[in-house]
This record gives sequence, C-alpha cells and structure tokens, in this order.
Amino acid sequence: MSETPVRATLYLEPALHKALRFKAATAHRSMSEITNDAIRQALREDEEDLSAIAKRKKEKPMSYEAFLAKLKADGTL
Repeated sequence: MSETPVRATLYLEPALHKALRFKAATAHRSMSEITNDAIRQALREDEEDLSAIAKRKKEKPMSYEAFLAKLKADGTL
C-alpha cells in the first residue's frame, strides 16, 4: 500500500463477515486487503462499462426490431 490507509466503518451481514474472516485466514491476507481488492475490481468493471459507453456515444440509435434483425443476419440468433 503506497498511501496511508483511511479508516472506514462498514456494516457487513454476519454471514459475509464470517466468510471474509475465513477467506482472510486461509489466504494469509488481511480482511482489508481482500476488501480493497474487491472494491477495486468492482470500480474497474464500472470504469470499463463507462468507457465502452463513451466509445459508442456517436453511434446511431437502433430500434429493437433492427437490432434483432442484425443479430439474426450475422448468425448470433
């Protein structure tokens, strides 16, 4: 960790807390490391989705019927 960590209070469901504690113990990692990795991955996925949307922003809208026809034409459906 290159930056000084910030302390935060999270309220976990008891079953999630138990699973996280178990995973941390078996992986020899802290619960914070595992939680940070999970949050980082979730945000990365959002960033990828937003990037894909931005790249397609200039595309012309397509009706559902046209989209369905295109999927059938290229063999996807």
